[in-house]
Amino acid sequence: MAQEFDVIVIGAGMAGSTAAAHLAPHKRVALVEAEDVPGYHTTGRSAATWILNYGPPDVRVLNGLSLPFLQNPPPGFADHALTRPRAVLTVAPEDQRETLDIMMATSIGLRPIAVAEACALVPALRSDYATAAAIEDAADLDVAAIQQGFLRMLRAEGGVLALRARAGRIERKASRWEVDTSSGTAFRAPVVINASGSWGDEVAAIAGLAPIGLIPCRRTGAIIDPAPFQPEDWPMVMDAAGTWYVRTEARTKLMVSPADATPMHPHDVQPDELDIAIGIDRMQQALDIEVRRVERAWAGLRTFTPDHSLAFGWDAKAAGFFWCVGQGGYGIQTSPAAGRLVADLVLGRDPGEAGSIVATIDPKRFAVS
Repeated sequence: MAQEFDVIVIGAGMAGSTAAAHLAPHKRVALVEAEDVPGYHTTGRSAATWILNYGPPDVRVLNGLSLPFLQNPPPGFADHALTRPRAVLTVAPEDQRETLDIMMATSIGLRPIAVAEACALVPALRSDYATAAAIEDAADLDVAAIQQGFLRMLRAEGGVLALRARAGRIERKASRWEVDTSSGTAFRAPVVINASGSWGDEVAAIAGLAPIGLIPCRRTGAIIDPAPFQPEDWPMVMDAAGTWYVRTEARTKLMVSPADATPMHPHDVQPDELDIAIGIDRMQQALDIEVRRVERAWAGLRTFTPDHSLAFGWDAKAAGFFWCVGQGGYGIQTSPAAGRLVADLVLGRDPGEAGSIVATIDPKRFAVS
């Protein structure tokens, strides 16, 4: 016999965890996850930074609304701070000057600095690489602490987290969705939230619904030792064209990425050696760092909708089926406001300031007539 709930959330990455946590005070919620641990795929492989100007306009709204929570979470949410201030330095070679000018014109709080000042902030920066630079305030995020905080919220309100429970049959019967899982446990509820990330279209197909055209894209990271440089207080550094970035890792290391976005099918993605080499080569054109070896490398999937905006809202044709997908690389930094927005839409509440993006992110825009 199926266990009865008000809402079943499929996918316990950051998207599903935040949605479930915000709904749990108001509804009986089951958070269903295929893997052994929540956040195994994209969430667990995110090197997250909060950057106000990162993402399309709808994402930027949620970025701004999320910061107060991340800086001052409710009592008991975490044992330590979720954020650590770290600026983002954008450098532009001559052929990227126009791109940087556009960034300056379309961003809030991004301010120009002299190249000499950029070199002082990042002593490894080659003096002949950049012809312009800009900097903005940002923050490192403790991804694990953020997700565990939301799962703690879920449990405190009586919500259920079901691990090793891959959704098999998803079928609507008599105003209820029935979800059978690989654990042998079945769940039933009037509402299903599809927060399955890269598997979002596959979950919809299991439910007999049309896909919205999600595009999982591989993103690669590698850890190097930048000795003799000490990068603990460096800003995150990226080029204006977005073809590489580096970020301090564990105080003395650097994470290097080619900022790749290679489309692929949803799976347990692994890093490609060529991408690692490309990232290091691009970084070395800008930073005078000798790479003796790669200490660790990994890859994750960042999943986008066809127009790269979010997809939060009810399915065009199936009653009670709610989409919460398309977070791309923005899911961690938007998580507090995104979870609250999903709960507001499911519960029929006023979404407040986030209401300005509801029409933009409605998944019905992808519906096939």
